[in-house]
Amino acid sequence: MITTVLYDMDGLLLDTEPLWGESMLRIAHKHKIPITAERFKETTGLRIYEVTDHWAIHYPWEGNSPKAIADEILEDIIASSKRSGMVLKGVEASLQLLRKHNFKIGLASSSPKHMIDALVEHFGLTHYFDVITSADAVELGKPHPAVFLHCAASLGSKPHDCLVLEDSVNGMIAGKAARMKVVVVPDVNHFDDPRFALADAKLRSLEDFDMDFVRKF
Repeated sequence: MITTVLYDMDGLLLDTEPLWGESMLRIAHKHKIPITAERFKETTGLRIYEVTDHWAIHYPWEGNSPKAIADEILEDIIASSKRSGMVLKGVEASLQLLRKHNFKIGLASSSPKHMIDALVEHFGLTHYFDVITSADAVELGKPHPAVFLHCAASLGSKPHDCLVLEDSVNGMIAGKAARMKVVVVPDVNHFDDPRFALADAKLRSLEDFDMDFVRKF
């Protein structure tokens, strides 16, 4: 029986997913790093410090270190998210519903903890979560299951007690690899991606998330 629900952040709680690319391009161009949107495919699934390490190897530049570039990207995306981001439809209603029915609620994101804390607090969501976990706390980010397993353990939950809510293919793979049930809520441009067939269920929005749906698992 599901007792625990684990949320992703970017693209699931908040509409911040597209802002990553914008911030990465903006900071890369500022420092004359020869990065294009097409080259983002090379680092899909990597954490931001791994991304800039990759850039340093394949697209070396003069000046700031890879860590400094990553830190600057993070500050840029935090500012951009606060300025133009929003909580996605159905998110708060789903959190309120789970809280009302005494589910354990965790946040498990590949984003750095500094960014997670800043944005979850800014958008007034912190109080809904019993545990907030970043992939900073584990050796590998998604699609490795470590961040979900770490979050579940912090909540005192077993993997088979957990339902993961994700918007991405890598997040879905991580949840399934953790032996958890996974519901995907992809954005409209990726909704029909055949890879999402691996998920246990797919929703167009968290507005469709209710207790009847949860009890199916």
